[in-house]
Amino acid sequence: MNTLVHLTLSAMIRMVQLLPLKGVARLGRAGGALAFWIDHRHRTVALNNLKLCFGDSKSETEIHRIARENFRRIGESYACAIKTAVMPLQDLRSRVDLVGVEKLPKDPPETPGRGLIFAIGHFGNFEIYAQSAKFIGLGRFATTYRGLRQPLFNTILQSLRQQSGCLFFERRTEARALREALNTGNLTLGLLADQHAGTRGARLSFLGHECSTTVAPAVLARRYRRRLFTAICYRIGLGRWRVEVGDEIPIENGTKPRSISEIMADVNQALETAVRRDPANWFWVHKRWKPLSRGERTPSSSLP
Repeated sequence: MNTLVHLTLSAMIRMVQLLPLKGVARLGRAGGALAFWIDHRHRTVALNNLKLCFGDSKSETEIHRIARENFRRIGESYACAIKTAVMPLQDLRSRVDLVGVEKLPKDPPETPGRGLIFAIGHFGNFEIYAQSAKFIGLGRFATTYRGLRQPLFNTILQSLRQQSGCLFFERRTEARALREALNTGNLTLGLLADQHAGTRGARLSFLGHECSTTVAPAVLARRYRRRLFTAICYRIGLGRWRVEVGDEIPIENGTKPRSISEIMADVNQALETAVRRDPANWFWVHKRWKPLSRGERTPSSSLP
């Protein structure tokens, strides 16, 4: 049975990859529009999240319009990620605008310890961050992920992602391998920083409401002396994106290290600004705001 499912999914992926990018984008948007009506659970999550964050400033009609477009964008992003995974870099480069790269250090690629850390989020086609790093010569790109519960789907997803040449480290089982890779230097690390982080996160404000926030970008930037930036992928048209590098987030205040909570508060602020700029561009179907659970850190907790 698993073999049949794997062959079927592989054939479907191959068919999508043979289509032109704009056709794939339209197909994904149609699938997202359908999902808005049949996926009650995720539609409810998205609407509740939008009402929580924009209920005081946007009407019910506006919130529903954003939610519908958000589902279309998610469908478009997932479908396009299948296509862009195998596109020649020169073809993909013509579909991606890069903004703010002048903010990055100008060290030559062979400089030891040159690697950077980017706090990124689920914006636009977030699978193209790795290719974007190649466009500007940032060396090897790596990121972390959490494996899916279904091994078959996890294998297929990772086989797609690895076609970009990106290094992937499973957050729960490959932390040691990630540390070893960071010790080698010249590694650009992108860390998704916009999801609920459970009891290991710090309780910080995001879009006006407290939520568990990962501390990984701040911890790793301080530990490995890496400069920290944010990067946002905006959808600017059908099968077109703009990746914008944000201002550097300092990990020191003069000669003293900034606290982890201060650093991550700046990251949250940068991501929040991106959400407010284009609300339909973010991943509203995730339960970002959950009640404080036992053992979870609060904003007043003393994070070093």
